Amino acid sequence: AEKYGITREEQDQFAINSQIKAIAAVDGGKFAKEITPVEIVIRKETIIFKDDEYPNRATSFEKLGTLKPAFKKEGTVTAGNASGINDGASFVLLASEEKMKELGLTPLAEIVAVGQGGVEPAIMGLGPVPAIRCALKKAGMKLSDMELLELNEAFAAQSLGVVHELVAEHGVTKEWLFERTNINGGAIALGHPIGASGNRILVTLVHELIAENKNIGLASLCIGGGMGTAVIIRKA
Repeated sequence: AEKYGITREEQDQFAINSQIKAIAAVDGGKFAKEITPVEIVIRKETIIFKDDEYPNRATSFEKLGTLKPAFKKEGTVTAGNASGINDGASFVLLASEEKMKELGLTPLAEIVAVGQGGVEPAIMGLGPVPAIRCALKKAGMKLSDMELLELNEAFAAQSLGVVHELVAEHGVTKEWLFERTNINGGAIALGHPIGASGNRILVTLVHELIAENKNIGLASLCIGGGMGTAVIIRKA
């Protein structure tokens, strides 16, 4: 936030937008095909978990503005504009085209390119920037070729920092990025189950490419210590 002068208000607006998109996606059944319901029997009652619990329907931009800074007294990061600490699991089946044919399976998407990158640990949230650069170079593509993007929202400040860098490097506008990125909300609203988040955003990207009749998408996230990873996929 300090590096790019990202204000508390900008972070809170980003956070409330994530909540609005996630709630609309939940209510619209957008996640139904990518969530496996879990049944739990308590005494004689069966409870079915089929929706993410974390989206906050009671919050607002005004309420976010009342929260205290999380890390330092004059800071701008709060519990409301940061991702939640959540439990979660995610699964993908990765196989060669030959093996898919052998098993009689129909693929959802193919991996076009994978990229890795690193930055100074102090700015680890910007790790997606070099990772995306690497993936695009391997694919021989431009960021403007991407029809949908999933960028993990560790913090609103971190996400806005990545957006700032991508706009500066790739000649796209902030508006262009926002229209295509995390269209069903992100980790600020849905949660950040460490270890599963990479798969989570990839699974969401695959299903949204199918639902929106798009072909090419990119998913990326930062990693503690200063790394970033990115993957470009094409709908099968």
